[in-house]
Amino acid sequence: MKTLQEIEQAVTELSPEELAAFRAWFAEFDAENCDRQLEEDVAAGRLDALRDRALQQYRDGECRDL
Repeated sequence: MKTLQEIEQAVTELSPEELAAFRAWFAEFDAENCDRQLEEDVAAGRLDALRDRALQQYRDGECRDL
């Protein structure tokens, strides 16, 4: 396993084409991790309070069209 410093150094040594490919890969990797975490949070009920608050604000007329 490489350390963060070793990874950072390796990234600085990438060619422009490799860096672009790395950026694209990392964006997809990061988005998948974010989606997975959100799904876990929803399933565990961690967002229920936010949902309930938003619905109450909607019922109370505190929302406006975008």
